[in-house]
Amino acid sequence: MSEALSRLQHGWHHDPFEWLGLHPVDSGYAVRAFMPSAESVVLQGAGPMQRIDGTDTFEIHINNTVKESLPEHYILNWVEKGTLESHSVVSPYSFSPQLSDFDLNLFSAGKHLHAYRFLGSRLATVDGVDGCLFAVWVPNVKRVSVVGDFNGWHGLRHPMRSRGNSGIWELFIPGLHEHDNYKFEIRTHQDEILKKSDPYARTMALRPDTTSRITPTDSYNWRDGDWLDVRRQWQWLHSPMSIYEVHAGSWRRHEDGGFLSYTELAEQLIPYVKDLGYTHIEFLPLTEHPLDESWGYQVSGYYAPTSRHGSPDELRHFIDVAHQNGIGVILDWVPAHFPRDEFALARFTGEPCYEYADPNKGEHLDWGTLIFNYSRNEVRNFLISNAVYWIEEFHIDGLRVDAVASMLYLDYSRKHGQWSPNVYGGREHLEAIDFIKNLNEVVHAEFPGVVTIAEESTDWPMVSRPTEGGGLGFSMKWNMGWMHDTLSYAQTEPVYRKFHQNQLTFSQLYAYSENFVLPLSHDEVVHMKRAMLDKMPGDVWQKFANLRAIYAYQYAHPGKKLLFMGGEFGQWNEWDESQSIDWVVSGMDKHAGLVNMIRDLNTLYTSQPAMHVNDFDNIGFQWITCDDVDNSVLAFMRKADDARVICVFNFTPVPRENYVIGVPEPGPYKEVFNSDAAWYGGTDVGNSGEVHSHHQHEHGFEHILSLTLPPLGAIFLIKESE
Repeated sequence: MSEALSRLQHGWHHDPFEWLGLHPVDSGYAVRAFMPSAESVVLQGAGPMQRIDGTDTFEIHINNTVKESLPEHYILNWVEKGTLESHSVVSPYSFSPQLSDFDLNLFSAGKHLHAYRFLGSRLATVDGVDGCLFAVWVPNVKRVSVVGDFNGWHGLRHPMRSRGNSGIWELFIPGLHEHDNYKFEIRTHQDEILKKSDPYARTMALRPDTTSRITPTDSYNWRDGDWLDVRRQWQWLHSPMSIYEVHAGSWRRHEDGGFLSYTELAEQLIPYVKDLGYTHIEFLPLTEHPLDESWGYQVSGYYAPTSRHGSPDELRHFIDVAHQNGIGVILDWVPAHFPRDEFALARFTGEPCYEYADPNKGEHLDWGTLIFNYSRNEVRNFLISNAVYWIEEFHIDGLRVDAVASMLYLDYSRKHGQWSPNVYGGREHLEAIDFIKNLNEVVHAEFPGVVTIAEESTDWPMVSRPTEGGGLGFSMKWNMGWMHDTLSYAQTEPVYRKFHQNQLTFSQLYAYSENFVLPLSHDEVVHMKRAMLDKMPGDVWQKFANLRAIYAYQYAHPGKKLLFMGGEFGQWNEWDESQSIDWVVSGMDKHAGLVNMIRDLNTLYTSQPAMHVNDFDNIGFQWITCDDVDNSVLAFMRKADDARVICVFNFTPVPRENYVIGVPEPGPYKEVFNSDAAWYGGTDVGNSGEVHSHHQHEHGFEHILSLTLPPLGAIFLIKESE
C-alpha cells in the first residue's frame, strides 16, 4: 500500500486530491474513489472499479482514449453494502481549487470584510455542476472532512483539500441541496477526532441539535430602499432615538409556550412599537445559541440567526417591515466572549484557536466563557466580517456591543496573580482595544448612518469619540452611572430623598463627556432586582406615580432613551425568559395609563427639537433650580435654538401649591405634559393646561411662573406663541 493511500485510509491525509480523482500512471490513467460504504462502484462510461485490497479505495485504470471520452467531472455509480440501493454522484475529487489566492491572503492578513462570502457553505454551480462549496479555517491539524446526512456522517468519506499556510480547507461536493445538515470533522495533531459546527454557518438546527445547515441562496426582495437612502444621511447626533429593548423569545409566546416566528413578530411587535412611538427596536442577541437561559449572550453560531423563530429570510422580512414602518433595528452583538461548548468554537483545533491559550487572557472567570484571541488576524477577521454581515445582509441599523469593559482591561474581574500586564506594564488590553477601534472604523466608513453602541460600565475616556482623536470610535455609550444613580434615588423613600438629590444632579457633571444612551434595560429587572414598578417605594398609588415621574425624568434628561419590554406597562414580576411578559395586566387601570404616558412621552420627545437636538451638548440644558432639596424639586430647561421645554419634578407625595420658578420669557406657558394626568392613572393635580408668567426676579431670570406641582409628578411646559 502506498504511503498516500495509507494516510488516506487512516484518515490523516492533508491533501486527498494527491491520491483521489484522476491521475496519470505508467499504463495511462487511474481514477480512484474512497467509498467506505460501497459494495461495488462503476465509473460511468468506463466500467467497474476494483477495490484495492485491504482498503476502502476503488480504482480503475483507463487509457487515453477512454480518458478523453470521459467528462471532466465524471460520474460514479455505486451500490451500498448490504442493500440493493444504487446511487450516482459526480466525484468531488474531479474539481480544481475554488478559492482564490486573493481571498486567502486577504483573510490571513485580517482584512477581508466579506470572509463569510467564501468561508462556510455556499450553494454553487461549478463547471455546470450544482453542489455546495465548503470552506473552513482550521490551522495546524492533520485532516478536516465534511460530514453530514449525505455521507452517513462518515469522517473519511469527504476529506477536504488543505490550502497550505492559510489554514483553510475546502471541498466542493456535487449534488447537495439547501437545508442539508453538516458539520466538520477534524483530526487534531493529537489524533483527537472532533465534530464541529461551521463557524460561518448561516443556518443552524434548533437546539438541542447543533448541526449546521446549508443555507438557500439569498433571494430576498428588499423593499426598504427609501429607509436606507435616508439612513445614509441620518444625523443621529441630533435626532431622537427612543429604543424598545426586546427579548424575542419572551416578548410574547403562543398559548402552548412556543416561540413566535419572525413573521409573527413582524405582525405583532412592529405595530405595537409603532403605536407607542419608539424609533428603534433593540433585540437581545438573535445569533444562534444553545442555552435559552443565556438570553443569547453565549453565542455558538455568530452568522446564524437563531432558528427558534424561523429562517434567515423571515428575519430579513421582519427588519424590512420595520424599516417600511419607520422603525430601526439594533442587534445586541457579543464579541467579548463565547461558550465552551465542544461542538462550537472552543478548542476548535483541539487546542486554543479562536481563544487565547493563556487562561489569564483566554477565560472569563465570572461567566465560565472563553475570550477571543484579538491578536490573531483570522479571529479579528471572523468578528469584523460578522459585523459587516449583519449590517450588509440583514440591513441592521446598529450594533449594541456587549461587555465592552471586559474587553478593555486585562484585570477585569480578576484578582492579583490572575492576570498579566501588557508590554508596557499596564492593565489595558491593547489587542482588544485595537480590535474595537478597527470595528468602529469599518462600520462607520462602510455604512454611514449605522450606529455602534457600547455597553461600557467604567470611566474609560472617549468611548464615543472618533478614533482619529484618540477615542474608541463608538457612536454612543450606555450611561450606566445615570442608571445606577437614578434607580438608587427612585428606590429611596420620599421622606429621605432630600439627602440624596445629588444622585439626580451629579450626572450633569459628565453628561456631555460621551454620547450617552440612558438605559433602563433587561439587566435591571432580573436576578432579584425586581421589576421597575416593584422597585418603587410606597403603596400601589405611590409606586405608579414614582415610576411615571422616573420615566418622565429619563425623557427630559439629555441622552437617547432605552426601556426594556414590560416596563412600558409596569409589570409586577421580574422578567423571566421562559415565558411571555405579563400582558394580562397591560390593559388594566394604571398599567394602561402608564402605556398612554409612554406613548405621549415618545411623541413629545420626537416632535420637540428642544428635547433631542442637543442631547450630547451642554447648550441644550440649563438648570432653573437644582438645590431645593427640602422639597425634592428639580427644574431645568431643554433647549434647541429658540425652542425651550421647561421640565419640573416633584419627587415627594406632597402637592406643591404656588411653587415659583424663574423663566426667561414673559407670556403664557402651555402645560404639554403632566405625569399625574388621569389619562395616565394619576389624580389630575396640575395647572389646568396653562400658566401665565409674572415679572419678578427668580433663579436668574426676569419672569416667574407660579405652579401647582403634582405629587410624585412631573410637568413639562412650553412657551406659547403670542
